[in-house]
Amino acid sequence: MTTPYTASRLVMVWQGSLVHDTVPRMKPRETRGTVSVEIPTQREQLAAFLRERGIVRLAEIRRTGITAATVSRLEREGIVTRLARGLYQLADAAPEGNHSLAEAAKRVPKGVICLVSALAFHGITDQMPRRVWIAIGPKDWKPQIDYPPLRVVRFADKFLRDGVETHDIEGVAVPIFGVAKTIADAFRHRRSVGIDVAVPALKEALRQRKATPSEISACAMRGGVWNALRPYLEAFTADG
Repeated sequence: MTTPYTASRLVMVWQGSLVHDTVPRMKPRETRGTVSVEIPTQREQLAAFLRERGIVRLAEIRRTGITAATVSRLEREGIVTRLARGLYQLADAAPEGNHSLAEAAKRVPKGVICLVSALAFHGITDQMPRRVWIAIGPKDWKPQIDYPPLRVVRFADKFLRDGVETHDIEGVAVPIFGVAKTIADAFRHRRSVGIDVAVPALKEALRQRKATPSEISACAMRGGVWNALRPYLEAFTADG
């Protein structure tokens, strides 16, 4: 009768013969027909995690089992860069043009990139905002951070949930309002944004065909700004 093998007796089959290993090991040893697998160090795990995710919060790193001491050590060695308190990325990561949007999304997880920053992201304005415009709910905690500089705008819950898209920036899932919704929001917040920004953005979105008149009008109606936006939309679409 064949004796069953326990967990302490590892059995490897190679061309019909049995090889027994009764010594517990942390790493599998090399044996004929097998390939040894090296367990990555915390340094290697952290580098791989940051390479995959881009910008990462310390809390996310620690949830993977990587210690804060490892993060600090790699920061001192110049392998990891501390962007802000509790926010890290690889030192050799090439930042994209929308780098600050990714950082803002990490620092304000419940926020949505909006208004001038969203217009700039979609390429329908010549404005270059010095601060990241980000929308939060009416009762959400207002972030107090030094970097990136923020322009926080409170949206009612129904407006905060409407028209949100998710874009990958440097490995970070960044929520950004879509083109049609952002144009409607620009008219709704025209005192803050400026009508001289909202109107050209509407015209440019139509010219680039990044939103249709029906999509824009639907968002404007839901946002309660149809009367303000309608004359401009009709003027820009009058010729076809």
